[in-house]
Amino acid sequence: MSLLHPDFGLIFWTLVVFLLTLFILRKYAWKPILNMLDQREKMIADSIAAAEKVKAEMSQMKLEHEQILAEAKAERSRILREAKQMKEQIIEQAREQAKEEARKIMEETREAIERQKVAAITDIKNQIGLMAVELSERILRRALSDPEKQEAYIKQLVEEVKLN
Repeated sequence: MSLLHPDFGLIFWTLVVFLLTLFILRKYAWKPILNMLDQREKMIADSIAAAEKVKAEMSQMKLEHEQILAEAKAERSRILREAKQMKEQIIEQAREQAKEEARKIMEETREAIERQKVAAITDIKNQIGLMAVELSERILRRALSDPEKQEAYIKQLVEEVKLN
């Protein structure tokens, strides 16, 4: 017997064992193996679908995150702009208040100066009036005496007034 020219009995028994093995495998092994392969294929497909779903959710979350970030930036810009406007308004109000206060102070100062001026003029007039009365009194005392002495005395008083 040679391997290149096999004998009929060897072929027959090999064929019987092969068919018997094929029958046993088909009846007991192939269905579980095919079921297991189908389950594995389904599990892989489900995993791929879940991964695609997660990927889509992540993409959606990224878009939402970017949108929220853009809204936050816009809100921050709006708040900064409002704060700047409020700062400018406060500064402008402070300037206006300062101008008003300065104007009031200047007006009060002018009024005080005017009152002091009027008081000084009144005081000067009173002093002049007192001096005139005093001079008149002195003149009248001497007037009753000699007219020449009276003129000399008036000249003397005028000189004294000029000196003071």
